[in-house]
Formats: sequence, structure tokens, C-alpha cells
Amino acid sequence: MAWIVLLVSGILEAVWATALGRSAGFTRLTPTVVFAVALVLSMIGLAVAMRSIPTGTAYAVWVGIGASLTVAYAMITGAETASLLRIALIVGLVGCVIGLKLAH
Repeated sequence: MAWIVLLVSGILEAVWATALGRSAGFTRLTPTVVFAVALVLSMIGLAVAMRSIPTGTAYAVWVGIGASLTVAYAMITGAETASLLRIALIVGLVGCVIGLKLAH
């Protein structure tokens, strides 16, 4: 169950990171509210997952999920350029996250 909570928290990290970028320095209400709610829920989930998963592993997996989804979303929407190298590096990051789970 802790791993599912951690996965959802990592997804919420991508949500708040994307919303933060769209908030224009907290001047746009909707992205600011999405940022705040997703941030709080993501942190709560990370804290709950850390009850069962070692801190270093939980944090690395959380960041890896959030970072890879944030970049993937930005490339899909055209906010960032996609390249084979960038995609390969994201796949490598996801592979490392999976490796951390399997090694736990």
C-alpha cells in the first residue's frame, strides 16, 4: 500500500510542478490553487509512504516519478522540445525508479 501511496504522491508532484509553472508567479488563481492542493496532498502522501519505505528510497522514487512525468507532459504539450536523447534519458530515469522499487 505504501508504494501505491508513493506513486500517487509522485504523480501529484508532477501536477503541482506543472501548476506552479502555469501560476505566473502566483498571479493566476486557478493554477495557484491547484499547486497548493496538489503540494499538500503530495507531501502528505510522501510522509505516509515514508512510514514503511526508507527515506532515501521513498524520496528518490517520488522525485523520479514527478520529474519524469513533468518533463514528459511538457514535451507532449509542446512546452518543451522532445528529442530522442531526452526521451531516452527519461526512460533511464524511470528504469532507475523501478530498480529502486525492485531492490527494496
